[in-house]
Formats: sequence, structure tokens, C-alpha cells
Amino acid sequence: MSQRDSHMNIYVGNLSLELTEDELRQEFSVFGQVESVTIMNDRDIGSGQPCGYGFVEMTLKSEGSKAVTSLRGKSIKGRMIEVVESLCFSGRTDRESIDTRRGNRFNRINQRNIRNKFCRLP
Repeated sequence: MSQRDSHMNIYVGNLSLELTEDELRQEFSVFGQVESVTIMNDRDIGSGQPCGYGFVEMTLKSEGSKAVTSLRGKSIKGRMIEVVESLCFSGRTDRESIDTRRGNRFNRINQRNIRNKFCRLP
């Protein structure tokens, strides 16, 4: 398997609130191996209710492309879903948060304090 044909992340929007991750996995597994399925929810504010969108990661980009083309506009549980390739924020491979990379005032101060604490010259 070439590096160019490995993994594809797919955004799936306008999902029915009753749709489960297993049901979404079944829709995509017709086109190839599904590595992961995540339906986003608002657990950050406490209710845990689905938000109506999610992400599917397929093992091969070629299989993911076929799934995107075939499933775009398909009706699942009475909702016409939107399916597009999910773009990466950057070429970084680390899991550093977006807020940290932005370099806002608080992060710059925090980074300066960490640098002063751990990188003191003898």
C-alpha cells in the first residue's frame, strides 16, 4: 500500500439524531474497510446529545473516495446526508491543539514560562 493511498478522513453531516455509529459504519463498510466512526455529541455541556455530524476514517483513500462519491446526498433515516473529504488543519503529525498553535497571548505567556522554567542556561 502506497503512502499516497493510505487513510482518508470523511466528514458526514446532516445526520439523523437517532443514527448510531454502527449504522453509519455499515453504510461505509460497503465500500471498504472502515477504521473508525465517530458521531460528535455535546458532552462538553453535559447532555451528551448527538450534534448531527460525525467523521469516518477509511483505511484506503481510494475506498474513501468511492464512498464519498456514492453516499453524497443519500437519504439515511429520513435525512439527506452531506459527505465530503475532511481536510487536515495542517501538515503536522503531532496532536498539538489548535489553540496552542495559534499563539494567542495566554499561550505565548505560558510557553515563555515553561521555556524559562525548563530551559535555563547554566
